[in-house]
Amino acid sequence: MRAYKKNILALIIGRLIAVTALLVAAVVIQFSTVSFLPLMPFYVILLGSYGLTLLYLVLYRFNRHFRFQAYFQIICDLVLITALVYISGGTGGNLFFLYIFSIIAASLLLSGRAAYAAASLASILFGALADGMYYGLIPYFREDQVQDLSLGLVLYTIFLAWSLFFVIAFLVNHLARNLNKTRDALANAERELELKERQAAAGRASALVAHEIRNPLAAISGAIQVLKGELGLDAEQAKLMDIVISESRRVSQSIDQFLNLASPGKQEFRTFDVCAVLRETLTMLRMSGELNGRHAIHGNFETAGVEFYGNPGQFKQIFWNLTRNALQAMPGGGVLAIDVEANDPSMIGLRFVDSGKGMTEAEIEKMFEPFYSRFEGGQGLGMAVVRKIVEDFEGRIQVSSRPDHGTEIEIRFPSGKRAKA
Repeated sequence: MRAYKKNILALIIGRLIAVTALLVAAVVIQFSTVSFLPLMPFYVILLGSYGLTLLYLVLYRFNRHFRFQAYFQIICDLVLITALVYISGGTGGNLFFLYIFSIIAASLLLSGRAAYAAASLASILFGALADGMYYGLIPYFREDQVQDLSLGLVLYTIFLAWSLFFVIAFLVNHLARNLNKTRDALANAERELELKERQAAAGRASALVAHEIRNPLAAISGAIQVLKGELGLDAEQAKLMDIVISESRRVSQSIDQFLNLASPGKQEFRTFDVCAVLRETLTMLRMSGELNGRHAIHGNFETAGVEFYGNPGQFKQIFWNLTRNALQAMPGGGVLAIDVEANDPSMIGLRFVDSGKGMTEAEIEKMFEPFYSRFEGGQGLGMAVVRKIVEDFEGRIQVSSRPDHGTEIEIRFPSGKRAKA
């Protein structure tokens, strides 16, 4: 609604400028020649246009149906233009080009369909006026305007005007579509820039967090494990010790996610088996208890072997975060399909498809933002780390999901690309 309101105000101001320009032109011609069209009716129509402009401003101030007002303004303008064409001599005049401005306004203000509708209405009005004047159904405004025109010339003028109207509608729509695509691309670039800025902020925060927390946390966790082994604890006390150790491990993992989001540090690259790293990661998830009997995981990774030149630790992070996300999206259990593809020699692909609760479009747009998590207790860093690793390898990631229909995440890496330093 705000866009319509803004565009309508621009249309009102634009038509006010156009009407004023016509009025100035009429005054200049009146003082320079007497052979122009009768100026008094011309002034009446222009004054009527000013009156309509005042009406449009009142509607703009109090009306809330801006789309209806836009159509109303364009139709009224087409009628006024037809009146100007009539008093200027119909097909013998030279004002039918004014229809073009209403067609352009319809395209920019409403839609491409509205532009073609305005072109159609302009064609009907001009065609009806030209035919009516030729066949005597509509008298000429002045007797000296009567011309001995052949039917062929009249039809030629009509079809020329029609062609002009629809060509203008097509061209303006084409330009409007390109403008919208450019605007969308700019919006995407702005979102990407904002995401990069947030990632940079996360990097600065990670360095501080790691420095202030990581070493004391490791000391606390180690001390607790020593005490647990040396003290004679009952079952409840041992359980409390286990909680302290597991929570320390969880906080340590969060710190590691911060560090990897900020900078992975120096990486060692070698040729490794992607499927073997995936199987190792799933084993770690089973050992941690996150992957249990409620979830079934299958795919070609179980028997396939795909080699890739890179850092296996980074791929382990990708597999860990994507699998944990899928498991969290299936709290009641479900199926996760993981496939590794290497059909194209220059590309390898990873596909994760779960049967979880899925995501909305808004959630998909935000899932890679640092600190955004759809799950209770999540830090919102895992998917941001995945995105950073994929970008470092100049890969691409695509997400398809619908609420209650699961999620599919596909990642493709150029097989010969090494991660950026």
